Amino acid sequence: MRKVSLIGALAMLAIGSAGFSTPSLAETGSVAVIFTKGGFIVGVGGGEGVLTLRGKHYPFTVSGMSVGFTIGASTTKLVGRALNLRGPASIEGSYSAAGAGGAIAAGAGGVQLQNANGVILQLSGPKVGAEVSAAVGGVSIRLK
Repeated sequence: MRKVSLIGALAMLAIGSAGFSTPSLAETGSVAVIFTKGGFIVGVGGGEGVLTLRGKHYPFTVSGMSVGFTIGASTTKLVGRALNLRGPASIEGSYSAAGAGGAIAAGAGGVQLQNANGVILQLSGPKVGAEVSAAVGGVSIRLK
């Protein structure tokens, strides 16, 4: 009778633990990006960056476009975090954001973007140049 009770208890334990979800495997990496943008009405930009994850560096290219009120040109050096990574390839994809920002001579900029993989980029840094924008835009990232 004890064996039946022990087997029943073990079976209940196994069934009960099957309902719990496994811990998330998402990771956080650091990101550094240099992005140059310019335009009048339609802004076009591009740049390069590096994702650092688990001590390894993964270079990538950045391209983007915004449509709306954009005048001038600027270069932004952004640093920050990439959240919810499931490996370096999950940083790839299209990121979109709507917002307003500006820089004259030098200023600060910041942005939070998310792609379809659930990766969130939290970036900030100084802008250099003369550019004012109130535009809806998107950014695309591809590993090199």
